[in-house]
Amino acid sequence: MIIIRLDRVMADRKISLNELAEKVGVTNVNLSNLKTGKMKGIRFETLEAICRALDCQPGDLMEYKE
Repeated sequence: MIIIRLDRVMADRKISLNELAEKVGVTNVNLSNLKTGKMKGIRFETLEAICRALDCQPGDLMEYKE
């Protein structure tokens, strides 16, 4: 199982969902779905944009657990 840690990274960076959505170029709804783990996948382009906006690595955003 992949656990999304986007909310933790956003809190560390003190950035709101609306602000991140604007920087990444995705809708608030899509970003919220990603944050809550409701999405089945993410495009590398979107992941790259999120990492750029949050100054983080993909591993900071996701965690694998059995």
